[in-house]
Amino acid sequence: MSSPTTSATTPGTPTGAHGAAGAPAAPVNPKSRVIMASLIGTTIEFYDFYVYATAAVLVFPHLFFPTGNETTALLASFAVFGAAMVARPIGALFFGHFGDRNGRKATLVGALLTMGIATFLIGLLPTYQMIGWWAPFMLVILRLAQGFALGGEWSGAALVATENAPAGKRAWYGTFPQVGAPLGFIIANGLFLGLALALPSTDPTRPSEAFLEWAWRIPFLFSAVMVMVGLWVRLRLVESEAFTKVVKTKRVEKLPLAAVFKSNWRELILGTFIMLATYVLFYLMTTFTLGYGRAATDAPVPGLGFSYNNFILMMILGVVFFGIFTLASGPWADKHGRRKTLIIVTVAIVVFGLLFVPLLGAGFFGVMFFLILGFSLMGMTFGPMGALLPELFPTSVRYTGSAFAYNMSSILGAAVAPFIAIWLWTLGEGSPFWVGVYLSIMAVITLIALILSRETKDLDLHR
Repeated sequence: MSSPTTSATTPGTPTGAHGAAGAPAAPVNPKSRVIMASLIGTTIEFYDFYVYATAAVLVFPHLFFPTGNETTALLASFAVFGAAMVARPIGALFFGHFGDRNGRKATLVGALLTMGIATFLIGLLPTYQMIGWWAPFMLVILRLAQGFALGGEWSGAALVATENAPAGKRAWYGTFPQVGAPLGFIIANGLFLGLALALPSTDPTRPSEAFLEWAWRIPFLFSAVMVMVGLWVRLRLVESEAFTKVVKTKRVEKLPLAAVFKSNWRELILGTFIMLATYVLFYLMTTFTLGYGRAATDAPVPGLGFSYNNFILMMILGVVFFGIFTLASGPWADKHGRRKTLIIVTVAIVVFGLLFVPLLGAGFFGVMFFLILGFSLMGMTFGPMGALLPELFPTSVRYTGSAFAYNMSSILGAAVAPFIAIWLWTLGEGSPFWVGVYLSIMAVITLIALILSRETKDLDLHR
């Protein structure tokens, strides 16, 4: 690659169809290849992440954190779950640096391999009964590796989609990496559910002995197969025209992180808080809700008392709406703008947080409506982020900037959301009221960031 010579924080203007250097135009990725590469890659990454999230509730408190107290064990498992969020900004900086200097394709392959290897190795870990505290220690290390990988995955997939999108369809294309989240959830939890049905438990508060002995490892080991499929798709990509122009005009940044902090610090802050409500809602709906739904009604900190099999089926149905509304949000954001769309949805999230008690206390149909509504809002807020965050930054620092904002928000939102939710649930003696208030407060912060931001719908990513 040519040595970078000029900062691209002030974007240059293309000079004709062949670029500034007069060279032939960069190869173009077929639309189907772009969509598949962004969709399959993030599906695999989110699958790996959700496999851990499900095991953090279902398996790890029994096998890696046997404290003798169910709430304490669950909190310890969630603490390790949150540790990955701390590693995500580090991964964002690492992969962002190479993505802005060496290209999106090779960086995405590296992120996918890192996540796949870490997930596969979790499936081989000995438990606490086998090697004592070395077991949770190694689990933490591999969980950090998962977070490190996901820190570079999302932004690269979003850039592949948006930088190759036709005019006026960036938000639509940007929803395809986002759909990887609900698809990964359905595949991961569907596999866990199938194993639970094949190996039923007589105790509704814990999986069967066969499940705890060996079956829980299968979803982690299955990651190896999915990674091979993802690599095959991604290795067939070519670089986007936007990045190719940066290379041809010798405007690659030597230190993308320094450049983005110097010239785009405001966008970093706004992007971080624009994602905040999305992350809090995301992990309340997928981790806290699973723990709350399965907790017995007569437990010291009571829950809804559903069996795992029944509640996970309800969640999977809710996640179907997550996927539908993620895709639906793209055309809406292309037509009406990202900012306007997200302001409306964020106001709805504020209201949703205040409905936790009446909906979750209304029996089966109330809980089902809660899940459908929450996951539908999740799709509407998550979908436009695939376009919005990359659009905040110029091409030369787009990978670093969007990845860092996205993953810093993971610390403020996702890393602490399950932990705070469990604490508020305990504080409320089983009532989810304060959990909902917490979500509403985070959504208000996001609303302020959106009001202070600008519309990015009509920006030219090739400039």
